[in-house]
Amino acid sequence: MPEPRMWQLTAGSAALGLALAAVAVTAAGPWDTGQRTAERARAAAPATGGAHHAPPPAPAAPRRPAPAPSAPGVLPALHAPAAAERPAGRPADLAATLVPLLADPGLGPLRTASVVDTATGTQLYGEGAGTPMTPASTVKIATVAAALSALGPDHRIPTTVTASADGRTVTLTGGGDPTLDPARLGRLAADTARALKARGHTSVRLAYDTSLYEGPELHPIGPNENLAPVTALMTGEGRLDKSGSGPAPRTADPAGDTATAFAGLLTAAGVKITGEPTRATDAPAKATGTPAAAPKAPAPLARTHSAPLADLAERTLTHSDNDLAEALARQTALARKQPASFDGAGQAVRDELAELGLPLAGARFADGSGLDRRDRVSAALLTALLTRAADPARPALRPVLTGLPVGGFTGTLAGRFDTAPATAGAGLVRAKTGTLTGVNTLAGTVVTADGRLLAFAFLAGRTLSPYEAQPALDRLSAALAGQG
Repeated sequence: MPEPRMWQLTAGSAALGLALAAVAVTAAGPWDTGQRTAERARAAAPATGGAHHAPPPAPAAPRRPAPAPSAPGVLPALHAPAAAERPAGRPADLAATLVPLLADPGLGPLRTASVVDTATGTQLYGEGAGTPMTPASTVKIATVAAALSALGPDHRIPTTVTASADGRTVTLTGGGDPTLDPARLGRLAADTARALKARGHTSVRLAYDTSLYEGPELHPIGPNENLAPVTALMTGEGRLDKSGSGPAPRTADPAGDTATAFAGLLTAAGVKITGEPTRATDAPAKATGTPAAAPKAPAPLARTHSAPLADLAERTLTHSDNDLAEALARQTALARKQPASFDGAGQAVRDELAELGLPLAGARFADGSGLDRRDRVSAALLTALLTRAADPARPALRPVLTGLPVGGFTGTLAGRFDTAPATAGAGLVRAKTGTLTGVNTLAGTVVTADGRLLAFAFLAGRTLSPYEAQPALDRLSAALAGQG
């Protein structure tokens, strides 16, 4: 995927981009004048994605200038027509539009589709909608929805430091936050050093505890630049470069590296570390049994927390963040008293979605990121998830929509929707991409010409090239924008 470009914007292109984005995001839900929830706290990260196993794209011709993705909300909120004012939709007309586009050879021999009016839940078009398919990264929609449902949008993931009874050993305990960064680790070390000195301790041993997670750390695909070993303690997703998203070289030992860095920070703060950091083997048992059976955990010396789950959910979807997706699946497992492992997380996600009354026939969640080809979801399940997230009665799920990349503007869709006729969807299509070799998918929402919000999912298998499949998917979703 090409490096992010800095564009010199004209006043006209900026106004057009802001208007398109305002129409798209405001129609889909109660956001602050077109702004995503998490963007109020921080600007969007670089526009690169996670689960992309296809070869890197060939150099492309210069693209048209694109508006900045995090422009302030200077336009007043626009409002879509109320559900009672919207036309009922014409499935026959929609089929006439979509069937020729779905027959594009670039989509390969396996293709399914679902289009739903989110206001009514009515399926307007379906082609094999209930057929389980390999979803690639569109499975992240299910992962994020399950986490938000199980934990709520305000949940934060802790990283904690505790001391032994004699004060001679401190333990750095991972809570499963892959977004822990050097700055927060430094503040955690400073707080720990301050607490130790207040107790009269200036020399300690350091242990680190990753026991919150169970099972293998390596994903079934093995060592890979798309995902670090999945462990409860890591810094910066185990990246060995300065990237914030997308494929990158990864450390083989994220927890050990984080503990070593923490030891250095404690030393710099005036606390001597005796020996090398060691993995804790006698960590307190996790509270999966009765409260009386679990030993009392030591009081924390210091603690740091991730951003709220709403922010993490948006980042997961916008940038197809595999590490965060696996972390959120395990947070769901912990909430549902399942083992925080690949298997336990998959069961927990399925159980949580079942409680939302979603169509799960044939669904399988082998991982949280979509890197595992054994994952199976249907187009109908994806559109049902998106419809639930658009329901005003389920505000906790709203980050599922606000986190979707905007066609031609943000995240994994920043470099798409730039060629006619797909340009009709720029700024109006918000969708999660999915890319594995031979698998290309797109699922999200689109605002129609008459102001309706439609949920769609297009899944293609045995595709020959992403350079043919992705434009075909873009044309399908852009065609929905012209419905009315």
